[in-house]
Amino acid sequence: QVQLVESGGGSVQAGGSLRLSCAASGYGSSPVSIGWFRQTPGNEREGVAVIDNGGSTAYADSVKGRFTISQNNAKNTLYLQMNSLKPEDTAMYYCAAALGFIQWRLLLRPSEYRYWGQGTQVTVSS
Repeated sequence: QVQLVESGGGSVQAGGSLRLSCAASGYGSSPVSIGWFRQTPGNEREGVAVIDNGGSTAYADSVKGRFTISQNNAKNTLYLQMNSLKPEDTAMYYCAAALGFIQWRLLLRPSEYRYWGQGTQVTVSS
């Protein structure tokens, strides 16, 4: 059973930084793509940053140059370092994982991911 538990959300002023963490378990040595998604009320969930099973990363255009996704060596913790935060980054942030191969062009598509955490709220004030 794959389990994902996010932490690290909070409130910050524009221009500030936060680091999100996702503790991941239950997928053993299976190939996995794992990443961060976000959602605001009334809007669809969107991909933010993902690492695929080969270690390649993909970022949404809106966060390139500001956010960095990474994993620890054991690959059981996923991070999202968020710098230069903007009010439009305010959202519930979710960690998600998919077992097996995902085409690179689909990595940021939420429908490709089966396993989801409960989310952590990020609020950026102007």
